[in-house]
Amino acid sequence: MEELEMQVGQIEQLIANEDFVGLEEFLNELNISEVEELIDELPEHGPLFIESLNLNRAVNVFRILDFPTQNRIFKRLSKAKISALINELPPDDRTSFFSEMKDDIKHLILLLPPKDRVEALALLGYPEDSVGRLMTPDYITVKAHWSIERILGHIRRYGKDSETIDVLYVIDSNGKLIDDIRIKDVLMAEPETIVGDLIDYRLISLNAYDPQEEAINIFRMNNRVALPVVDGQGVMLGIVTVDDILWVANEEYTEDMQRIGGTEALDEPYLDVSIKNLVKKRAGWLIVLFLGQLLTATVIEHFEEQMASAIMLFALMPVIISSGGNSGSQASTLIIQAMALGEVTLSDWWRVMRREILSGLLLGLILGALGFLRIMAWQSFAHTYGEYWVLIAFVISLSLIGVVLWGSLMGSMLPFVMKRLGADPASSSAPFVSTLVDVTGLLIYFTVATLILKGVLL
Repeated sequence: MEELEMQVGQIEQLIANEDFVGLEEFLNELNISEVEELIDELPEHGPLFIESLNLNRAVNVFRILDFPTQNRIFKRLSKAKISALINELPPDDRTSFFSEMKDDIKHLILLLPPKDRVEALALLGYPEDSVGRLMTPDYITVKAHWSIERILGHIRRYGKDSETIDVLYVIDSNGKLIDDIRIKDVLMAEPETIVGDLIDYRLISLNAYDPQEEAINIFRMNNRVALPVVDGQGVMLGIVTVDDILWVANEEYTEDMQRIGGTEALDEPYLDVSIKNLVKKRAGWLIVLFLGQLLTATVIEHFEEQMASAIMLFALMPVIISSGGNSGSQASTLIIQAMALGEVTLSDWWRVMRREILSGLLLGLILGALGFLRIMAWQSFAHTYGEYWVLIAFVISLSLIGVVLWGSLMGSMLPFVMKRLGADPASSSAPFVSTLVDVTGLLIYFTVATLILKGVLL
């Protein structure tokens, strides 16, 4: 932190003195992550920093910035720098940047040479959240009959333009992917060894139209730095590298956390969101939850007259509501997380339901026992509940068992319903589940109370 403050001080001094040569030398000596931190600290000078850096470093800094920062800087760059940046950005980063831009990008695509122009349009042609939008066509392919010596010569010639040389891809004469081999295996093999001797046909690949979320799970399970992307016929189209997957995973996690909290995904950093958009993103769910709570009020009004002679039941109502909401929120959070990690799929709904019935019942029994003990303790010391305290204790205990069981079932099944309908499971957020369980929980509570206390207190 102290080092960053010193760097900020030096930068401000250089800018104040209009020493732009010194600024250029200073920035080009820093790591790209340090320049990114300086842009965060001094956002008004971001365009100047990118203009001052040499092209290679400017590209590397620009590609690690979040889109709102990229867009803010990009609009204030010189035409020469814009053209140079667009041409030097790796194809996957360029596609990501173009995808986020809401302005017309035709003039930017026209800045590219014809070959890159065709490439950019092809990548932008894939669905927005598909693997095709993440892939880069910069990779190294080899043939099964090549020798190790020929492969090394091929890498020396074309490796500089490849996104990574950690993995080489074996294709046939029609461009179909056969297998991949790691550079470690190539370097350890004898020069006369041919590629066919190294491949094991245990190929893992992605389809260009696969959802990006699926690609995250495949990377997580297979510990790869890059994976090949193919079309429906198995022809190789490009590769996706782990750095792009990490960006997507971070975005997915952020969106899920926001939805679980009961708001729409912000799509940009919190401090970059205008108050107007922040209100729009949050108001929708708040209105839905408010309307849900009105149903809770309706249920209370419906039973109010019946419960008037047992006023202590109203005093214990928050215990019932909160227990059901909490169990539902727990269950929904666990299932949403399990779905995000690929641990649970739609076909597992019955297994999940059985587990939640059992665990919900056990949790309900635990809370029900505590509820019974609470009534008994208060009755012993203060005689709060009168001669029918045992019946009231049974009402609380049985209601807690029913509400916690119901909350667990609702919380665990709603993500499945949302996914089956094609929505994000995270939309079945904790506040939504809690509100839903509040309404149904009160129905359970008042129904149990009516059945047990009818003719006694009611």
